[in-house]
Amino acid sequence: MAKNIDKIKQEVKSLVSDITEIPEADLAEDAKFTEDLGVDSMMALEIVASIEKKYKTPVPEEKIPNLQSLKDIYDLLEELL
Repeated sequence: MAKNIDKIKQEVKSLVSDITEIPEADLAEDAKFTEDLGVDSMMALEIVASIEKKYKTPVPEEKIPNLQSLKDIYDLLEELL
């Protein structure tokens, strides 16, 4: 992996915090975006688009429905990067 995974986790958490307006301290790795954090579909798309832009890697469309929590995003990025 090109980047340190802890750095990536921090960047993703910060990005999700900015989009959802939820403080980073309140974002648990396993909190479900829709059920626990109230993320709507527009926010979810914005999160995916931001990740694609930041890491210059496309997120496969079939993987998007599986991105339910920060942990899911971390796992996907480990796979893609």
